[in-house]
Amino acid sequence: MQAKNISPMAVPNDFNPSKSHPLYFIRKGLYNKIREYQSKLTGRLLDFGCGAKPYKSLFTGLDEYIGVDYAQSGHSGKYSDTEFFYDGKTLPFPNESFDSAFSSEVFEHIFNLDEILPELHRVLKPGSRILITCPFVWEEHEEPFDYARYSKFALADMLKKYGFEIEVYDKSGDFVTALHQLFILYLNDHWIHRVWFLSRIQLFKKCVRQLLIPSLNYLFIFCRPLWPINTKLYLNNIVVAKKTECKK
Repeated sequence: MQAKNISPMAVPNDFNPSKSHPLYFIRKGLYNKIREYQSKLTGRLLDFGCGAKPYKSLFTGLDEYIGVDYAQSGHSGKYSDTEFFYDGKTLPFPNESFDSAFSSEVFEHIFNLDEILPELHRVLKPGSRILITCPFVWEEHEEPFDYARYSKFALADMLKKYGFEIEVYDKSGDFVTALHQLFILYLNDHWIHRVWFLSRIQLFKKCVRQLLIPSLNYLFIFCRPLWPINTKLYLNNIVVAKKTECKK
């Protein structure tokens, strides 16, 4: 089926970054996982918590791509591509309106998931799939709307409780990758500003962001094979879940 109403624009650089980007490992990890699993979503898709729909162009074979967001969220992004807003409790759609759903880096900002998951279940058709990503390790962000970090066990329990069966569970990043990404985040967002006598010098900031950070990222990639793989600490959860016939 030829996809309809899907933007031909590429994923923005901030969400598909180069190795010089300070958020390279977390953003590139998410990009790769969403691209890997997007084909499991078909038909009319609901992007829940869509923001500016940065990953829209990754989804192929869809009939329609509809975004919904909460107007009082904590991020500063523009809603130029959002079709619907909801009141934080009830989605403005009839029962079984969508063939699939997508929600990326949203669940940590929802305090009432016990109300939202039944709503997502309601608006999806039986057998529909939802692709979810949410962080496991990250700093507080979009304050004050940053409420939780979820393990795979918490996600499995919540989804099962509200009528979803997990088909795929995956992670992005591992122990040492998460530690390196957090270190780079600290350098970029916090350390520069603490070195007060240098932070006012634009050349210093430019050197850190355009020379030091890319160099550290490339060095880590080169040395990464020396470290054993351990996924007890990681950056993001990635889940594909299927709506069961009846809510449990």
